[in-house]
This record gives sequence, structure tokens and C-alpha cells, in this order.
Amino acid sequence: MTFQLFDTATRQVHELDLVHPGQVSIYHCGLTVQGPPHIGHIRKEVVFDVLRRWLEHSGLEVTIVANVTDIDDKILAKGVEQNRPWFAVAYENERALHAAYEVLGCVPPTYEPRATGVVPEMIEMMQTLIERGHAYAAEDGSGDVYFDVRSWPAYGELSNQKIDDMQAAEDAPPEGKRDARDFALWKGHKAGDPESASWPTPWGRGRPGWHLECSAMAAKYLGHEFDIHGGGLDLRFPHHENELAQSTAAGQKFARVWMHNAMLNLSGSKMSKSVGNTLLVSEVVKRVRPIDLRYYLAASHYRSIVEFSEESLAEAATAFARIEGFVRRAAELVGPGELGEVPAAFAAAMDDDLGVPAALAALQSVIAEGNKLVSGGDTSSLPGVLAAVRGMLDVLGLDPLASTWDRGGDDAAYAQVIDSLVGGLLEQRQEARANKDFAAADRVRDQLTAAGIEIEDTPQGARWSVKGD
Repeated sequence: MTFQLFDTATRQVHELDLVHPGQVSIYHCGLTVQGPPHIGHIRKEVVFDVLRRWLEHSGLEVTIVANVTDIDDKILAKGVEQNRPWFAVAYENERALHAAYEVLGCVPPTYEPRATGVVPEMIEMMQTLIERGHAYAAEDGSGDVYFDVRSWPAYGELSNQKIDDMQAAEDAPPEGKRDARDFALWKGHKAGDPESASWPTPWGRGRPGWHLECSAMAAKYLGHEFDIHGGGLDLRFPHHENELAQSTAAGQKFARVWMHNAMLNLSGSKMSKSVGNTLLVSEVVKRVRPIDLRYYLAASHYRSIVEFSEESLAEAATAFARIEGFVRRAAELVGPGELGEVPAAFAAAMDDDLGVPAALAALQSVIAEGNKLVSGGDTSSLPGVLAAVRGMLDVLGLDPLASTWDRGGDDAAYAQVIDSLVGGLLEQRQEARANKDFAAADRVRDQLTAAGIEIEDTPQGARWSVKGD
């Protein structure tokens, strides 16, 4: 295959060398479900959804695993804060994550394991690490188990750091550690912790550390070597660094390529759950169409930081309106047709480190030719152009005629109402022009322009679109 991807570990773009030819195995770190997802979280989901769609379009069989971290210090704290069982908090927010997947048109992962479902595999992995001399049970009787970072010379290779330059790991108190940088594989049960949040082990009851969870889930569902491991860039250290160390120290080859998307920032800082409810996916889609939000999250290169603002979100919606406007006008003239082959320029952009901005430039070039056909009344070549455009949009999960988006409901009802109202005004305008009452015709046009509607007079009659379309 010719698909090339930037590998965070080597800091180079190179061709993807698959473990099993024709098959791509991907693991990307899912949400820790102490709260519902905001748009910063869901950018990663959209990035990996586009990756999956392109690889499948290229004829590859894709297995994609995205975990749910359903046991964690923060989840336990939320349970106490809300006076609810920790697992009720986790499940509620897991459902919110699924709703965000659906509303933004993301294909569900092939498998979506919960951390609590692989505890036996975690215990087995810890035993292997202890036997190999890379982990130890704390000598203070706490039941904690730690990874010995100095036992693994390669520790720090993913984030390009030296152990002595690292700060102490903050996942557990330093009392039971040999080195303050050692990280927790397992956390012993503490007084006051829910009994339901602990499992028996040879070292006492307890619960998993965050890093161990993902290593165990990746190995169970994808094997000891797989193609791509990914997530947000903020996970590179310590989470992914620790995953890499413990998995390879346990004798696994682990991931061949590390893929990290850059952050969606708010006022220059990484978006986090503390930003409040206004940027939750469930809230943003109340004021922005989901397909417009997906375009906003997908349009930038996945390794580029996106600085969020309401203005940039509105600009993205306007840009997509132009794309959608062509698709709907062309479909009105020649029918929706089928998805077509993508142009070579689009394919080359996507094969070059998932280059969505360059792919969108190729899309816009084809749409420009299509708009000339629509304006000129020449529809003979329009079906092929529309098919190519829809093929490209399908790869990006943005085909407005796909059932994901064109499925009725409130949006469709509002669209019908608006189309009827605008259509009635256009009929009045046409009657005024036929009666040579050009002042009345101009008043109708001005009324529509003030409402954000643009009118285009074509040989087939007047057509309308949202301003900027």
C-alpha cells in the first residue's frame, strides 16, 4: 500500500507496514468516563473515524478498538460528589459518549472494551512483569504494584526524555516506590473506597492503574503486535510512554506506529472537562448542525492545533454550506446518483499522512467545475462530477445525502418549511418580473438577502442558497 503516516516514535512520515497484509489493526485511547464528552474529546474520534473510512475506501480490512476507562480515581470522586455508585456515573457518561459518536456520524469501534472487563489479563501481565524484574509490590503493605522505570533502559523513548529529567509520577504517593518516577500498575484498596471498586489479586484487593488498563485491552483484542496506536497528543506522556514500557517489558512488540492528534484549544489552553457545559458535544449541537461541527473538527490537519472560537465555528459552517449547496443543487438537477471514485489529487492527499486540508482543496476544485456546469445549464457531465464529490465527502463522513445526515426529523421538517416559504417568495418575484414590476421584484430579493438568502438566476429558473453558498 502507499499510505504514509507520521510516527510519533520515530518523528518521521513513512509507509505503513502492516502486521497482516490487507488488514489494519488500530487501538486509540477512549474516554475516561467521569463526565460527558466535550468537543475537544470528540476531535480525536472524528480524526480516527476519517482514518478508518480512508483505509476501508482503499480496500483494507480495518479493526479498530477504542476503550472505555470505566474505573479511575476521578470516577470514584464523581460518585462521592454526586452520592451515586461509581459505576452509575461511568455508565451514564459512556452512553453520552455513544450519543456523541452517533450525532457526529462516527462509525462505532469494532470493539469497545471496558477496563473493568479485563482485570484478569491485567493481573497476569503484572505477574509477568514481576517475574521479569520490571515490576514490584510495594513493601509498605499497601497492595500497590509499581513498574520499575530504571529496570527498562528504553523508558522515555516515545516522548524523547531521559529518566533523570522527568518529574515524579503523580499517580500514587512516593512512600512505597523505589523511585519517585515509578508508576502504578495496581492500586491497593484504601479505607473508604467502595468495595465494588476492588478485585482480589496475589497482593491484596485493589484496582488497576490507568496505564495498565490500555496495555491489557490492546493485547487482548489486537494481539501482542498491532499496526497503529493513537490518541490525543496530551497522552504521549505519561500514558502512552508507560503503555509502551510495560507492554514491551512484558515481551510484546506492541504498536508499530504511534499516531497522535493535536489539541483543540480554548484561549490557548488545552480544552478540558473544567471548561463547563457550553462546549459539551450535546450542547454545541443545539446551536450548530452536527454535520457542520464534524466539518469543523475534520477540516484541519490532525497534527495541527485548532484554536476554538465561536467565530471559527461559524466560518466552518459557512464553508460547508457552499459544499452542501452544490451537492443539493446538482442532485436536484440530475438526481443523487451513486458514490463515485475519488480523484487522484484527493487520494494522494489522503495517502500523505491523512492530509485532509489538501484533500478539501481537491474537493473544492471539482466543485468549482461542477458549479460552472450548473450555472451554464450543461448537465451532461454533472452526474460524474456529483458522484466524485459525493465519493470524496463520503470518505470524510460529510456526504449530506447519506442516511446519517439526511434522515428526516426536525432538521428535515425545518428545511421543508424554509424551502416552502422561500419558494413562495420566489414565485412572487417571478410574477412581478413577468408583469415588469421590477421594483416589487427587487423588494423580494432584498427581503431574502436580509434573511441571509442568496438568489441565483439560471436558465432553469431562480435558485436559492444560504448566504456564502
